[in-house]
Amino acid sequence: MAASAPEPVTELDERYSMKEASAIRWPTARGQLERAELFWLTTVRPDGRPHVTPLLAVWVDDALLFCTGPEERKAKNLRTNTHCILTTGCNRLNEGLDLVVEGDAVRVTDDVALQQAAAAYETKYGKDWHFDVRDGAFQHEAGRALVFRVAPATAFGFAKGRYGQTRWRFPATTAG
Repeated sequence: MAASAPEPVTELDERYSMKEASAIRWPTARGQLERAELFWLTTVRPDGRPHVTPLLAVWVDDALLFCTGPEERKAKNLRTNTHCILTTGCNRLNEGLDLVVEGDAVRVTDDVALQQAAAAYETKYGKDWHFDVRDGAFQHEAGRALVFRVAPATAFGFAKGRYGQTRWRFPATTAG
């Protein structure tokens, strides 16, 4: 496992925060990214329109990893534009923390990194999410899945109840 990346610059945006709000510490946000079961991935279609879809993701070595079939819309979109956003949180108005992670999706093909990602999926989601690693991708009963890594370039946290907006800016060396 790689050493942890440097802490991002953390800022509370007072324009969108209550007076009693405080910036969310990155370890709190990272912990939620590690535990979140469902994410929403936004990619850009070739004609510039957004595409949004739910998926599972794991946090490994300071980045979110997700997989998709090579012919799915999100994979096709990432072939021409690697910019993407992953969001997670809850649908309650007065409690919780919603998170938005912006970055570039980089295809993972290294067998060691893929084995680590496969183990993370099975640990987090159970044996139904077991993947074998072969030919630079995940293999499973439904077919082949490409794996992508999104290291945060910028992330936002939206605290609810005591409303506050935190922005985390990451050093360029950890953004992908």
